[in-house]
Amino acid sequence: MRIMIIAGTRPEIIKCAPIYLYAKSQGLDYIFCNTGQHKEMTEQAFKIFNFMPDISLDIMQPNQTINEISANLYRKLPSVIEKFNPDAVLVQGDTTTAMISALIAFNLKRQVIHLEAGLRTHNKLEPYPEEINRRLISVVTDIHLCPTQLSADNLYKEVFAQNVCIVGNTIVDAIRIIDESYDLNTPHYIREKLQGKGFVLITAHRRESFGAGILNICKAIRELAKQHPGIDFVYPVHPNPNIKDVVTKELDGIANVLLLKPVDYIEILSLIKNALFCLSDSGGIQEEAPSFNKYTIVMRNYTERMESVNKGYSYLVGTDTDKIVSKTNELLSGLAESDKTFVNPYGDGHSSEKIIELLAKIL
Repeated sequence: MRIMIIAGTRPEIIKCAPIYLYAKSQGLDYIFCNTGQHKEMTEQAFKIFNFMPDISLDIMQPNQTINEISANLYRKLPSVIEKFNPDAVLVQGDTTTAMISALIAFNLKRQVIHLEAGLRTHNKLEPYPEEINRRLISVVTDIHLCPTQLSADNLYKEVFAQNVCIVGNTIVDAIRIIDESYDLNTPHYIREKLQGKGFVLITAHRRESFGAGILNICKAIRELAKQHPGIDFVYPVHPNPNIKDVVTKELDGIANVLLLKPVDYIEILSLIKNALFCLSDSGGIQEEAPSFNKYTIVMRNYTERMESVNKGYSYLVGTDTDKIVSKTNELLSGLAESDKTFVNPYGDGHSSEKIIELLAKIL
């Protein structure tokens, strides 16, 4: 069987790379197609894993809308699938690339495999557009590769009962591979700039936070920095003006708030590993932090990753300033007594092997 993996963003590539590399090590016929939805970040991801895609579509255009991404994919991808003639197409997660690629594969009567299937917030606008992308992909999927029992249960409730498989999340595989290959100690330039004895990592960039949400987050960070002059707050700032302009105005110049340019994936993992804990609206950090025994305060109203919340590794607080400050103070005051060893609810670092074996049986 020939399987084509289609990915277009850095997180997609990072989560698909362990599958592709393991399949190649077993001599299996897997093809990696990069749509190029995020060009510079995807190049970083391929460099980390030391391979290049078999196919590059390069659909990236300046300031492109979701509909323009979709249109570019519809123009370029069908002929590629027909040329390479895979028996099945594997897409990951919830991006426009994943959703449109799944629909195109279905239209061409190829089997669709959905990696990281079944995640739901049950609110179609949070996260936007990811929640609807996931639901649409599920409709055309033939094999649902779910990271957890909770995600599988979501599909059962939606009456997707065939080929719903719990395999873990390959992000844990990726972290294992990277941790074995790279030094994840805090980058030297960060160490030189830190003022205090430890730091809290902050990431916030989601569309739902534009406006009042990001302003509230900044107010919370400013208040925390004032209350804890011995703690640094490290924030790689997303370049989107809806985030960058507000963050710069509200936080620039505060001695123990370190605003960074966007960092690559190796650096973000090193920051997670060495932080006291994380303040984030990122879905990825909720999955990554448990591998490093780190808590996450989730600055979103809804999360599709309730597993870490249910385990007590993440805390869902929204973008309310007082709640962010209160939970951060609670964690800072309790860190000295905490020696909890986390068991990552998203996998054991060997999901790729399970997936390859499973697909060989089903297909």
